[in-house]
Amino acid sequence: MVILLPFILLLLLLLLPLPLLYFIVRPRPVRIPIKNRHVFITGGSSGIGLALAHRAASQGARVSLLARSLKKLEEAKESIRLSSGSDVSIFSADVRDYDVVEKAISDAGPIDVLVVNQGVFVPRELEKQGLDEVKFMLDVNLMGSFNVIKAALPLMKQRTDRSPASIALISSQAGQVGIYGYTAYSASKFGLRGLAEALQQEVIADNIHVSLVFPPDTDTPGFERETEVRPELTNILAGSSSSMKADSVAKKALDGIQSGSFIVPCNFDGHMLAIATAGLSPQRSFWMAFIEVSFAGVLRLVALFFQWNWYRCIEHWHAKKKDT
Repeated sequence: MVILLPFILLLLLLLLPLPLLYFIVRPRPVRIPIKNRHVFITGGSSGIGLALAHRAASQGARVSLLARSLKKLEEAKESIRLSSGSDVSIFSADVRDYDVVEKAISDAGPIDVLVVNQGVFVPRELEKQGLDEVKFMLDVNLMGSFNVIKAALPLMKQRTDRSPASIALISSQAGQVGIYGYTAYSASKFGLRGLAEALQQEVIADNIHVSLVFPPDTDTPGFERETEVRPELTNILAGSSSSMKADSVAKKALDGIQSGSFIVPCNFDGHMLAIATAGLSPQRSFWMAFIEVSFAGVLRLVALFFQWNWYRCIEHWHAKKKDT
């Protein structure tokens, strides 16, 4: 018993914050229904967006897709019809054009679950990247998200179904930590976090709940092309993280959206990043809040080891380049 006493005291010390956390975590837990509700997905013609559309349709949602390519949208519509028997509304639009996006959303009707999923990625060192590419990523990934949300908000607030609604933004683990060659892409994805945190405060009174999804590298049609043009050093640093299938990411994302989670990680690395970068983000689960409070310091130490390894790789890579 004497031997166990220090461990019992340590356990009690760790559990001490639980009652406090139960009362202070905000917003409160919520459940977002999907069945018989309107789910609108941008970038929905392929990859994660299409996988999300399949899952939402299979759960009885009315699905609308928005993307640039009408041909891909028609193919996506047919694939969902064949797999679930559901008819899908499709809208061809560029998210950079607010007026066109606003018209598409107006034609689609009030949205219950908005998934802002569009994204482009051109990996390259900033010194070698044209400003047109930088602007392209910022316009599609960040400004496009503003356009879609701003166009959808009035109708979401006027919806007759007063059940909890959701706005989900698909970010990236590159929106949690910067990686060599991702300067513009990370800037666009980091920006989504600030948008999401402030937006949640603005829409909570309307029973609208924001989720921020952080997928790792995902096997999508564009991913293979992206890896072919990534800088060599980017591939070395990113090689420590495994990729996921689009359907697996979609499952994690939809589960997170339905549970109203603000931060939605998709794999083990993502969970560690979510705890390490929790900061001032909303947290609905007092158990997760407890884990964040308990392990933030330890994970900061782990993060410093990762940074040490990355910078060691960068130093060795540059030394090797000088020798050749």
